[in-house]
Amino acid sequence: MMDQLIKKFPAQLREAIEIGEKAVIHPHTKPIHKVIMAGMGGSGIGGAYVADLISDECSVPYIIQSSYKLPAYTDENTLVIVSSYSGNTEETIAAMEQSILAKAKVVCIASGGKIIDKALAHKLDHLNLPKGWPSPRACLGFSMVGQLFVLNKMGLISHNIIDQVRVAADLLSFEQEDIMQKAEKLAGLLVKKTPVIYTTDRNESVAIRWRQQINENAKVLCWHHVIPEMNHNELVGWKSKHEDLAVIFLRNRDDLKRNQIRIDITKQIISQLAPTVIEIYSKGQSLTEKTMYLTHLGDWVSWYLAQLNNVDASEINVIDFLKAELEKSSI
Repeated sequence: MMDQLIKKFPAQLREAIEIGEKAVIHPHTKPIHKVIMAGMGGSGIGGAYVADLISDECSVPYIIQSSYKLPAYTDENTLVIVSSYSGNTEETIAAMEQSILAKAKVVCIASGGKIIDKALAHKLDHLNLPKGWPSPRACLGFSMVGQLFVLNKMGLISHNIIDQVRVAADLLSFEQEDIMQKAEKLAGLLVKKTPVIYTTDRNESVAIRWRQQINENAKVLCWHHVIPEMNHNELVGWKSKHEDLAVIFLRNRDDLKRNQIRIDITKQIISQLAPTVIEIYSKGQSLTEKTMYLTHLGDWVSWYLAQLNNVDASEINVIDFLKAELEKSSI
């Protein structure tokens, strides 16, 4: 099932654009000085992508809050975007309730659940996502594009990035078979290894996505870090050989030149200590296209790795157990 959901990602991006174009977002009565995106897991990751993509354009801070509580500076000059595919994520619901009390401008993105119920009760703007997607982590496009439209309709960003998403969807459709072939080969290099994902600070959302997808789909531990920060701490940890690690560098050919040099030197150091070092370059013209390309490749890598590990990519029994245990507590 998960492979079919991954294959639909380009189509999902296009559908998300259609939903966003039809959405009605009313202006706030106060100036917006900051944006907070409240969301967890497969819905929250959309905020990480938006933060990377809008950093050169959005003139107000864009803060990702993946927890029960919103910061004390949430006020009537804050736009809070509430994102939860199911509409029942308890941390996100708690954040939504706080944002209402703080008199912030609240816009919800969900397919239903308590969040849409509360949005209707409080007459809040909301984007209704299509129901029936069995895995929230497969709904990245809905969350990411929905947030972009909210920001656009609130006058915080132009339509350029959304237009680039449309082009990216076409790129992924065109490259789909090639991406799948590359992903299958890459997955073969990760069997019985712990993947370590490195990229630049501009691409951290992609590294997070790779980590999360490898965790959930392939049922494998994984970690990531970003350059240049990694050069100031984690690099020192590469003191001895690690036969059990597979290091992946995710790159754009137009990354900041100084960071490109840092990656080259870092790769040279690590190549002496880890037997598997992989370098992957994006495709596309805009940052949005390159980001979506690396994302789609990573999703496929996680699925192929799941097959090689002989595990069900869709199964998340341990998370279901955790939620069931939490339900027993009224605290």
